[in-house]
Amino acid sequence: MHNYSSTSPTTEAPQSMLLVWDAPNIDMGLGAILGGRPTAAYRPRFDAIGRWLLDQSQRLSAEIGEHIEPEATVFTNVPQGGADVMRPWVEALRNVGFAVFAKPKVGEDSDVDPDMLEHIKRRFSEGVLKRVVVASADGQNFRELLEKLVSEGIPATVIGFHEHASWAVGHDTIDFLDLEEIPGVFREPLPRISLDNLPAEGAWLQPFRPLSALLSSR
Repeated sequence: MHNYSSTSPTTEAPQSMLLVWDAPNIDMGLGAILGGRPTAAYRPRFDAIGRWLLDQSQRLSAEIGEHIEPEATVFTNVPQGGADVMRPWVEALRNVGFAVFAKPKVGEDSDVDPDMLEHIKRRFSEGVLKRVVVASADGQNFRELLEKLVSEGIPATVIGFHEHASWAVGHDTIDFLDLEEIPGVFREPLPRISLDNLPAEGAWLQPFRPLSALLSSR
């Protein structure tokens, strides 16, 4: 089990507002919206996300009358031979103030979702979790845990894309925030096309996942 806490056993851990970022899923959602790999203009700015998290934790601190420490971790896979390409991105994240959990991508069982769930559960079991934010294009894999946390009195938010997370957009107890609503998170507005705002000449709507994914879901 990974130990993310730097506090000693004799030190009381700070109350935490926890952000976990599902990098593979966010990338997949962005790719579906853009119809291809995101360019620099459409890659999320983590300094903007960090400022948003700081603002939210300060508001929560004022609301409950005790200091809340923001904690942010990006969970990602590293494909074979991809370490050199990903290293500058990972180091940039760490320089902003994000922890990174990196896992080799060696197959379908290498997804980081279980590690994200375990991290959230660990913070809950430590008794320090005051609010949890999951950044994922759809967030569906986290629904059951987030609903449980809300029932325990811990507010939960999903950051994603409304095209992919309709369950969270209309949820009674879980808050939803579209990633593009965070100030400064993208350099350019996303070219979002939906059935509600089709151009007169029509538009291509890209698949959310490749057909080959059907083979792994048998």
